[in-house]
Amino acid sequence: MQQETSSKRRNSWNRRDLLMTSAATAFPGILRGQRGDGKPNIIWILGEDFSPDLGCYGSRVVRTPVLDKLASEGVRFDRAFTTAPVCSASRSAFCTGLFQSTIGAHNHRSHRDDGFALPKGVKVIPEHLRGAGYYAVNLGGEFAPGARGTAKEDWNFHTAPAWDSKRLEGRPAGKPLYLQVNFSATHKGPAFVQARKEMPRIDPASLPLPPYWPDHPVVRDEYANYFEAATLLDRQVGQLLQLLEKQGILSNSVVFFMGDHGQCLIRGKQWLYDAGLRVPLIAWSPGRWKAGEVREDPVLSLDMTATSLALGGVKPERELHGQDLFGPATKRRDHVFAARDRCDMTVDRIRSVRDRRYRLIRNFMPERPYTQYNAYIEKQYPTLAVMKELYAKGELNAAQQLFMQPRKPELELYDTLKDPFLIHNLAGDASQKSRVAAMSAQIDRWIVESDDQGRIPEKSGSGH
Repeated sequence: MQQETSSKRRNSWNRRDLLMTSAATAFPGILRGQRGDGKPNIIWILGEDFSPDLGCYGSRVVRTPVLDKLASEGVRFDRAFTTAPVCSASRSAFCTGLFQSTIGAHNHRSHRDDGFALPKGVKVIPEHLRGAGYYAVNLGGEFAPGARGTAKEDWNFHTAPAWDSKRLEGRPAGKPLYLQVNFSATHKGPAFVQARKEMPRIDPASLPLPPYWPDHPVVRDEYANYFEAATLLDRQVGQLLQLLEKQGILSNSVVFFMGDHGQCLIRGKQWLYDAGLRVPLIAWSPGRWKAGEVREDPVLSLDMTATSLALGGVKPERELHGQDLFGPATKRRDHVFAARDRCDMTVDRIRSVRDRRYRLIRNFMPERPYTQYNAYIEKQYPTLAVMKELYAKGELNAAQQLFMQPRKPELELYDTLKDPFLIHNLAGDASQKSRVAAMSAQIDRWIVESDDQGRIPEKSGSGH
């Protein structure tokens, strides 16, 4: 009776409002999937350049009812991080389950034309799952009005064709499905224009700005457009789930939603602050896990990979760096690591370790400023132009000047509980000396144990 009442309530929600913001309740059966016999369908939904800016993560700016509902019916991870703050390095990692710096895929957009292959025993997840009987689809093309999968791979290596198809049509009966759907809604470009046209406008003046940005109309407009893109992403995810429900795919599926790295804004994408690495991660499969659970242990994007392979009954030839998020013998993590290397023409090397509260960043090239030339950032980050102008005029405050300094500190330590925007560097604080030493030792061990290839200079002609 309770389920029937809930269904009626869903059907009674205002359809016009839902069409403006999402497809959350256009398909009332969507969140009542049943676990069936045999291997589950495994569905990855990836949002590009997206931090956990959802209602279920506490945002009061955006309306994201589809993803909020997935979280309420699934498991939400509050401390989920990618291993790199840029797409190709991050994707190279979570599509193999190994750190990008271990497999030589750490430099952004490298190995595009040199035939570089994965090390022995390393495979991408569709290859693993196809070997276990799955039909692998990397969805491409428009599947609903205003919604399309990009079929993005963006790997810094070459492999044999890994997918069975870019379409859902024609999949064989009786085979479990591995489906990856990539949405570019929150990536700078045409989708930001689409979001501004199709989604409710967000008043730039109403936004609380991070303290490291100046209060300027251009800055506020860029930030507002990002949140408008987030509402578009939510709508598109709803359209996808409606399609999967219609085709009978959701009834025995595990769905993961994750950002491929953090937001494409200053101090986000390309940097090892939480804004560049922390992402939403939601695991949904009613009846399989406790609905509405919130996990606060640090987890990695690589753990989504390991969990998916465990669900598919795959035992990789090479041990993964990720771990099964729900495995009965899995020990929850105390800390996670991340790496940033060359991004396009901008050479740098930075490593970081993050526990539940503190983040330590080590800059191996402190003589290189945060603002060394990068064509992508110059073109896509209008906030940077504003900051350069105001810095030259001496009109930035202390927090805003941090990113504009001529060099970086060798070490940065932040208390993310007291300082969620990571602007107060505690590395030189005497009271933090032992913490800095301990976390630095963790990075040193990780570099050795993971065989971090970033310590070896990149050969010329490797893709940049």
